[in-house]
Amino acid sequence: MDSKPTEISSTKMFDGFNKRYKHFSPTLGCSMTFSIYFPPSPPSSSPKFPVLYWLSGLSCTDENFITKSGAQRVASSEGVALIAPDTSPRGLNVEGESDSWDFGVGAGFYLNARQEKWKNWRMYDYVVKELPTLLSENFPQLDTSRASISGHSMGGHGALTIYLKNLDKYKSVSAFAPVVNPMNCPWGQKAFTNYLGENKADWEEYDATLLVSKFKDVSSTILIDQGADDKFLHNQLLPNNFAEACRKATVPLLLRMQPGYDHSYYCIATFIDDHIRHHAQALNL
Repeated sequence: MDSKPTEISSTKMFDGFNKRYKHFSPTLGCSMTFSIYFPPSPPSSSPKFPVLYWLSGLSCTDENFITKSGAQRVASSEGVALIAPDTSPRGLNVEGESDSWDFGVGAGFYLNARQEKWKNWRMYDYVVKELPTLLSENFPQLDTSRASISGHSMGGHGALTIYLKNLDKYKSVSAFAPVVNPMNCPWGQKAFTNYLGENKADWEEYDATLLVSKFKDVSSTILIDQGADDKFLHNQLLPNNFAEACRKATVPLLLRMQPGYDHSYYCIATFIDDHIRHHAQALNL
């Protein structure tokens, strides 16, 4: 099977192009799709586009962010390419993979599973290792050495944990309504028990609130926007736990509680311009 990406769609937007690709992933053992927004021209400081990875939330694909966020407006003017991978392997037909919306297909949690049944769920390696290599080998207009990362909900969890464990690979991080303390919320406990097993030490490798005390050399302020009317705020997202951990570790955090906003893309679309500019500044230094 061909691991080289094949273009499956292209749509012009803000003078750049949304392009969608399909490829076979050796990491995940299945065909995967991902989307890229190519701006019309790179920033004045560089002949190539820096990249911003966006990790989506539960039940999403690579298309939600590209379709709903409106991020392309500022990405176009700032010259930052947007990279949106899918949220899990697909088409493997593992028993139970589609039984619930918060586990299995569409719910990869950006970790490397340790349980045999879910051994193909290696979204951490896919995002951190396979995808950047694939991009640098097939898209010479991208500068994958200048990368930042962002995401929403489960994807915010992915962005924060991947950033903290790979501070040499990413210039900045931001998130919308991230699952910041998954060891202490139902979504995280369900995913970690099934993917990782019962050993809580393995869970700690994927919990931003715990990781921030270990990986403190954060050069760029962490930006989080959280809707104050988000129905998942108090039982799943727990931003204050992360804020307290950042305070103790003296890690710079800008946590903005946004009155009246919920967990949806309406909130993301409202504040995404700030996030793109946050990353553009870090990427173009």
